[in-house]
Amino acid sequence: MGRRGWLALLFGLTVIVGLTLLRAADPYPVQVARETTFDLFQQLRPREVQADLPIRIVDIDETSLAHIGQWPWPRSTMADLSNRLTELGATAVVFDLLFSEPDRLSPMATISRGENYDTTFASALSLGPTVLSLSQSGRAAVTDLAPKSGLAMTGEDPLAQVPQLGGAAQPLPVLSEAARGLGVASLDREGAGVARRLPMLWRNGDSVLPSLSVEALRVALGVSTLVVIGNNAGAGTVEQLRIGDFAVPTGPSGDIWLYFRHLPQDIYLPARDLLADGYRDLAPQIAGHIVLIGASASGLFDIRASALGTAVPGVSIHAQALEQMLTGVFLDRADWVGGLEMALFALAGLLIVLAVIFTGPIVGLVVSLTIAGLLLATSWWAFSQPRLLIDPSFALLGALLLYAAMAFFRFAVTDADRRRIRRAFAHYVEPSLLTRIEADARLLELGGDLRDLTVMFSDVRNFSALAERTTPAGLVDILNRLFAALGQAIVNEKGTIDKFMGDAVMAFWNAPVDVDRHAERACLAALAMREALHRLNASAEEPIAIGIGIATGPALVGNVGFERRFDYSCIGDTVNIASRIEGACRAVAHDILVTQETAAAVPDLALLPAGAIELKGKSGREPIYILVGDASMRRSPSFAALAAAHAQLLSDLASCNDYQRALDNCRREALAVDARLGPFYDACLMRAEDFREATTPAAS
Repeated sequence: MGRRGWLALLFGLTVIVGLTLLRAADPYPVQVARETTFDLFQQLRPREVQADLPIRIVDIDETSLAHIGQWPWPRSTMADLSNRLTELGATAVVFDLLFSEPDRLSPMATISRGENYDTTFASALSLGPTVLSLSQSGRAAVTDLAPKSGLAMTGEDPLAQVPQLGGAAQPLPVLSEAARGLGVASLDREGAGVARRLPMLWRNGDSVLPSLSVEALRVALGVSTLVVIGNNAGAGTVEQLRIGDFAVPTGPSGDIWLYFRHLPQDIYLPARDLLADGYRDLAPQIAGHIVLIGASASGLFDIRASALGTAVPGVSIHAQALEQMLTGVFLDRADWVGGLEMALFALAGLLIVLAVIFTGPIVGLVVSLTIAGLLLATSWWAFSQPRLLIDPSFALLGALLLYAAMAFFRFAVTDADRRRIRRAFAHYVEPSLLTRIEADARLLELGGDLRDLTVMFSDVRNFSALAERTTPAGLVDILNRLFAALGQAIVNEKGTIDKFMGDAVMAFWNAPVDVDRHAERACLAALAMREALHRLNASAEEPIAIGIGIATGPALVGNVGFERRFDYSCIGDTVNIASRIEGACRAVAHDILVTQETAAAVPDLALLPAGAIELKGKSGREPIYILVGDASMRRSPSFAALAAAHAQLLSDLASCNDYQRALDNCRREALAVDARLGPFYDACLMRAEDFREATTPAAS
């Protein structure tokens, strides 16, 4: 390999390392892509069940609400449900419903006897294998309910990563004491989004509460104790949960990946059928079954998104988890899988880099597509056979990005001259000018030539005071927004931005390529900068003022520096004058000043002579003009009246007459043109000598 080959290899390895570190950091977009891919796998191949499982769902659906009445139903109705399910032989009656508030429908006669529907419901709960639920809630107090099950553990602190329950909406004490089981119905830690993982255990201070599905299976089996098997290496993680003879492999935090199937319709029993007179006919579907009671009615707000891409009742997700426990069908994503994914990506990336370097982009594309296909096929096989979740999404996206980066690198190296030109000028000149520069690379050679330029300097007034009142971060934000607006105005008028210097901007026109009417374009850019600043100040907490100086004349322009580091800039007396008159904006009390040469080149714009000022390093005074507006203002009657009044003022000043009346007349006419001219005429009282020394007393 030559020098470029080694550079390409180094570049490719850098991209591989960067992408591998991104995968190790596992930001949210990477997680979303991975989990969406696993959802797609489940949609293509849902979980299969060969036999009918002993699980039923009593569904509070729309028809049940229409038949029984609106929700909430009286606790006496819930007691009837519990009693009838117990009578029909359910091994567990599991309520995926919250009973955290007292019943409000109890009749006064019952209450007068010291009873109510809550006590009726509690009595029904105590007679059967019932399980109540509580739900995680950030707005509720921490639950004080003790778990109904015992807990045995192996390993060193296996519950360290189990999620903390925190606040919870819990059943009434009279109900929770009567039930045989108590489980957490929350489906995940966030409580929203697609249900993909289900915690089997929740920490609650020093105790542990099982999930609703775990507690349902425990009560159905008549088991008193759950067994948590931790990592033997003392990692403080959960490896397995045992419920009687059933083993549930879990992730480190004690959760499982939900593996969905499309539940058959006969698993659902409408609640109204259990509450009807012929409920005993349902005995074959209830006896020996775990019965979950939940709601699919949309108005009860217990609808969640599943990995199959469908909206399902929350109670059905607990049923899916129970089916996985009973059949032993689980999805596995062991700790080492993430490391395997990164290793596979790094190896695939290296093959892609070598293919692009030694065979070119076309063959490299074929190799990349082949590798992507193999990665996808491997992930699908792992999901279909050992039910191992291996994420192909990052490897596929990473391979695409890597190939694109390598192809771009080759293109960039072979087109280095064009890329170097665009990098040097893209931020400083208008796109059409950049296209002309790219056509002639000789413009980037060191050296320069003498050209007629128009040079502009712009500076923020009272910047030091602004910096003292503003934080560094805030100051940077202000300057960035300011320079973006001012720079865009310059580029729009085909100007070249030379540099940003603290709070100042330097730009010039008519280089590196010819620009017609460059003095006029510079003046129009200055007016556009004034308007852009006005828009920024409309929403700013503290207004910003700028001064702009423009000079036209000869200057040396070209690349200054050495072969490996140079700047395209201009130098000369015209540049110095533009900088000096920008500084004179304070004394003149106007925001845009131009030289006499610039004024002569823009006869169609609204200009007024502002006297002749002394500049540092100049032997004589420099005549200057204030730029008031564009050509439309120049043709307006109000400006014509102001120009006439201004000419009279200049005449009175030159002849040392009493000029107060002329000055007052100018102030009055200025109000009709631009209120910003008021300070300019106020300053004229202090600058009478500048006007007397002016060599051009006539208005433009």
